[in-house]
Amino acid sequence: MASKEVEDGKVCAALSYILIGIIWYFVDEKMKKNRFAKFHAKQGLVLLIAWVVVWIVLMILGLPLAFFWALGYLIWLVAEICFLVLVVLGFISAVNGKEQELPLIGHLGTKFTF
Repeated sequence: MASKEVEDGKVCAALSYILIGIIWYFVDEKMKKNRFAKFHAKQGLVLLIAWVVVWIVLMILGLPLAFFWALGYLIWLVAEICFLVLVVLGFISAVNGKEQELPLIGHLGTKFTF
């Protein structure tokens, strides 16, 4: 990939892991043509969807875990730390100009066709 393309899309790519970059990607026509920004927007979108799914599952499981509140908080804390680690890994990858998939869920980004 051309280094000019990477440099042009680097900020959008890095911000894709905190939702701002995903919005930027869909609004800016220049970013839609940038393959580097597109890759990281897809990775950020996969991460966002995974976070929402896990959050919903934890809310559904919250009632049965209410009697074991410490276990519920521990599971929630571990999930949030895992997502934070994935955000940091994606951000570092984007800042370094690399197209590196997120562990465990990154391969799902190839399913998106935008």
